[in-house]
Amino acid sequence: MDETLVNSLYIFLLAGFVGFGAITRVPPLLHTPLMSATNAISAISVVGALQAAGSGHDIVSSVLGGIAVSCAMTNVVGGFLITNRMLKMFQKGPSAPNKGGGHR
Repeated sequence: MDETLVNSLYIFLLAGFVGFGAITRVPPLLHTPLMSATNAISAISVVGALQAAGSGHDIVSSVLGGIAVSCAMTNVVGGFLITNRMLKMFQKGPSAPNKGGGHR
């Protein structure tokens, strides 16, 4: 195996273990801010995927880059939709109108 491939796989596995360890220790109260942060990270991965798709090395890199772009964009859009829905749960609804006509 190529040394670069082995190093890349090693970094990928370490990142997976660190990410899993960090996510499992997050309390539920911090889930929404963490979701917004991961959306930003996913947006950065879209840029990398676009670079891979448009590198023009060969057809395989273009196809895999295109798949990476669609997966990353699905993650970004879905993450923002879920975050928006969660934030709406914490908003106060419209207040009831005062039926008495005056202040008490």
